[in-house]
Amino acid sequence: MANKLISQMGLPKAIANIFAARNIVTAKDALSLTEFELMELLDVGLAEVTTAVAHISEMACPPYQTALSLMEERVRKECLSGHLPTRLKGLDIALCGGIPFGTLTELVGPAGIGKTQFCLKLSLLAALPASYGGLNGHVIYIDTESKFSSRRLIEIGVKSFPEIFHVAGMAQEMAGRIVVLQPSSLAEFTERIWIIGKRPYQQFLNLQQIKLSILQHQVKLLIIDSMAALVSGENERDFRAPRQHSLGWHISSIKSLAEFSRIPVVVTNQVRTRSSDESHQYPFQVQNKEESMKDDGRVESHLVAALGIFWAHAVTIRLVLEANLGQRFIKVAKSPLSPPLAFPFVVTSSGISLLSDDGIEVMGPEICAIHCQGHSDIIDFKQERLP
Repeated sequence: MANKLISQMGLPKAIANIFAARNIVTAKDALSLTEFELMELLDVGLAEVTTAVAHISEMACPPYQTALSLMEERVRKECLSGHLPTRLKGLDIALCGGIPFGTLTELVGPAGIGKTQFCLKLSLLAALPASYGGLNGHVIYIDTESKFSSRRLIEIGVKSFPEIFHVAGMAQEMAGRIVVLQPSSLAEFTERIWIIGKRPYQQFLNLQQIKLSILQHQVKLLIIDSMAALVSGENERDFRAPRQHSLGWHISSIKSLAEFSRIPVVVTNQVRTRSSDESHQYPFQVQNKEESMKDDGRVESHLVAALGIFWAHAVTIRLVLEANLGQRFIKVAKSPLSPPLAFPFVVTSSGISLLSDDGIEVMGPEICAIHCQGHSDIIDFKQERLP
């Protein structure tokens, strides 16, 4: 706006010509001078200068927005985009509908806590026909740790949606909509997405063509399980301090992909041991050093999300899956809309199930802490070990 030309602002021709003659061409040129400096330079009266400056300021300033207009804009965007319901009632209510389109949603937690189980269920929900509440689309599932199980996927489908999966051929159709890729690095990950729907000999990567491929093939969900494994595969020398410039480029690409295609992007993240001089809080949550030290003694957790603060700021929603004294919880640790809530859950043959739809409000740094107490393997209600 500062470089907007004065000649295009609709000033009276006489005063506009004087500005041009004195080589005051842009709004920045005019507004960088005081009214008295302009009077001396333009050789005009104070009233004319004041009127001209007010007009230039009005034309150069971006239009203001009220809280009401911002709310209406958000409603319009949500109507155009939407959410992928998780079918976990309490969590969907907290997230105002489920996993939002066009943003990055992260699942972080220790190994075996249920992150992949969550992702498998989301894949089925995205592939289900719209008449059953699904997105009736395809899914790209990036499996970096070889944890994807087609047998487990079908089991979740049969237990959760028997009316669909007991129909002849429907299990094969649903499973056929989920494309599983197993890249070993970030670079290979982007190349493999590019190859979807293309001839194998084409090797060049173009982000616009990736977006076009996703749109053409009705991809409705992208899952990366896990992002931390991709980064560690590319930079094995220091897992806790990945190459930030490389990670930053790929974060930007993934976020751009989500925003352009208006699809939900879900990534899982691993945990690592927190060093003795490292806080489990975000910088804005620490009021002073003494408070941070006191909180560290109160929260019995030594785990933090991998990839660091740089990555944490990139995701829109962070869901922490943890085990505390033998009970599993899903915590809404970061969300622009939801309060910090925790939901107890179990993993059954039909996937993740909440024990209560009433979330427990979690205060202070505890919402970002990651516990792993009394947690071993995935057990269902009948105490049967899952395959």
